[in-house]
Amino acid sequence: MTRPPLRATVVAGAAVLLAGAPVAAVVAGAGWFLNAAVTVALVAGVGVALARFGAAPVAVGQLFAAVLLLTLWFTEHGVLGVLPGPGALREMAALLAGAGQQIQTSVAPVAPTPEILFLVTAAFALLAVATHLAAVTEGAPATAGIPLLAAFAVPAALADTLLPWWTMAAAAAGFGLLLLVGDRPLRGVPGAVALTGAALAVALAIGATAGWVGTAGRFGGGLGDGPGGSIGLNPFTALRGQLDESTPAELFRVRGLPQAAYLRVLTLRDYVPDTGWQAGPPDLGIPLTGQLPAPTTPGVPASIAIENRGFRDYWLPLYGVPLAVSDIAGEWIYDRGSGTAYAPSRRFEDGWSQEALLPTPSTAQLRTGTGGDVPRRYLDTDGVDLRVAEIAADVTADASTGFDKAVAINDYFSSPGSPFRYSLETATGSGDDALVEFLTVGRAGYCEQFASAMAVMLRTVGVPARVAVGFTAGTDAGAYRSVGTPDAHAWVEAWFPGAGWTTFDPTPLTDGRALVPPYVSAARAEAARGSEEPVPEPAGIDTEPLPELTPDETTGEEAETAPEAAGPVGDEGFPMWPLVVAGVVLLAVAAPVAVRLLQRRRRLDVVSGGGPDAPAAGWAEVLAESADRGVPIQASDTVRGAARRMVRDHRLDADVQQALRRLVGAVEASFYGGAEIGDERLAEDVRLVRSGIATASPLRTRDRLLPRSVVDRARRHTDDDD
Repeated sequence: MTRPPLRATVVAGAAVLLAGAPVAAVVAGAGWFLNAAVTVALVAGVGVALARFGAAPVAVGQLFAAVLLLTLWFTEHGVLGVLPGPGALREMAALLAGAGQQIQTSVAPVAPTPEILFLVTAAFALLAVATHLAAVTEGAPATAGIPLLAAFAVPAALADTLLPWWTMAAAAAGFGLLLLVGDRPLRGVPGAVALTGAALAVALAIGATAGWVGTAGRFGGGLGDGPGGSIGLNPFTALRGQLDESTPAELFRVRGLPQAAYLRVLTLRDYVPDTGWQAGPPDLGIPLTGQLPAPTTPGVPASIAIENRGFRDYWLPLYGVPLAVSDIAGEWIYDRGSGTAYAPSRRFEDGWSQEALLPTPSTAQLRTGTGGDVPRRYLDTDGVDLRVAEIAADVTADASTGFDKAVAINDYFSSPGSPFRYSLETATGSGDDALVEFLTVGRAGYCEQFASAMAVMLRTVGVPARVAVGFTAGTDAGAYRSVGTPDAHAWVEAWFPGAGWTTFDPTPLTDGRALVPPYVSAARAEAARGSEEPVPEPAGIDTEPLPELTPDETTGEEAETAPEAAGPVGDEGFPMWPLVVAGVVLLAVAAPVAVRLLQRRRRLDVVSGGGPDAPAAGWAEVLAESADRGVPIQASDTVRGAARRMVRDHRLDADVQQALRRLVGAVEASFYGGAEIGDERLAEDVRLVRSGIATASPLRTRDRLLPRSVVDRARRHTDDDD
């Protein structure tokens, strides 16, 4: 077989990247394109180097090179860092499973997590191999359009709105480029240019007129003349997807808010046992930009300006009770019953102004208020397990009013002595009623479980309740409050005569994001007769405990550094140089990776073996893991100081903090003498801390290639020698 023209290989690779442009609509950031470009270049280089051996060896060689690249970039257990052994294959399977879960629980564009980047990189590798095989090796460029169609169709199906015009134009250009691949491509240039131009024109026309590409579902029935269909997303699925994002994103900047307050997006009225709270269709409402009903509840007036940085939905986030909303499109409708504003399709508003009333009822008003009524549907408990009602009755046995019952249930979940804890990892069910299991067995979950449980329990004791979904107060940035994806939250709104819907938050958050309303604080103070119960210190290290992370202590994301661009593609007279260069690059890159793997294995072997050196070896590995993921520890830091830095900068959760406390205690004991922990517990604590750091701070591509713990150490040694 003769070697294919280098030009054909380059054109085929460019066609793959252009056809994949719509990926930009479903994956945030530009990191995915770097991965795609490097992968396509590697596949093209191997294709040129192996072309003389025939189609099958070319495809096998390209796939093998792609697997080596995936192993190097995305796994930690590859043999010599690049060969896919059993451990690396398991990691790849876990990455694929994680990517599937993120696609199911996130709204496009999804965060560029390691799982998503792995999926994108593998997909581009397969597309590049298939396109090269069809267009270059077999000389059938038209056939290559079939795999390229997947690069366009899949993002179009996943995107929530119309694809950007430029992505459609780029994809059309990619298909057109394939016409330049052939034995005598220059003869086909005029026709290819004409056909590509026509394709671009059609793509732009479709982009300007069609609204159906990538659109999602709409509301369910019951909106009068509104569109039919069903809402396309469970609100708790979207909430969980935001909380799981490894790269937090800012959504709003809020100015003029006189006090910290929750930002409501929508409320949930209907509870379905073993399924949860559902977003039903809102009632017919009135134009949001028109005259809104005057509230009858006491509160603090506020003039609020909300700058939208990245939120698009059917629902318009609002504070408190809206008095007037301006600077938005006229499609928004306000439903006073649910306290929400909605539109018939997803919208992105640059920002809006809101006149709001932030309710401030007193405990006396909440206990003795009169007047008003609420629909009976907010008391519906059909299908709720009787055991839930029994638990609620026990919790509120000493409460005489609806408000005191609400405070009692709130404290049941969030008081210092409560057995419940916050965790994104909920307990696995055993087949019993999900809510009963949460209340009696699991007792761990995130805001969905706590808000759902409290709202149901309130209904069983005669207090109207619903679940609100939105955002906590965010972070004070000085001139404004910043609200982002980590602030996604759910809480409870209970209804009381004369006061209306009143906020309660039963989720036991420990990071400073939860708000305790003044009326709840006042009720607790009354119950304690003016004295505050001391909060017990966590078990473990008994002096200077590690700090809990607050939003003000978060650090900005470091800018991703792209690897240096490769040199120009070689001449056809030197067919083997791409393979030689690739081999040299792989060896150079594998060296620091191999050093890091050997260090990790040696340290963990010492930890597993136990003995006096085990704590120091485990601590050294934790420090290296932290340095690799962007948080190097200074040589002047004490062990406790280093631990506090890791908690703060990696945003470690409570379970990981406890393991880190025990590890610090073991290290200090090994240094200075004292009580020791068992070898098995030490190994488990080291594993938990490493896993917690890895989960909170995913490795970037550069850091996978050049582990900081190895590179920085070598640099320090070089500086010392100088």
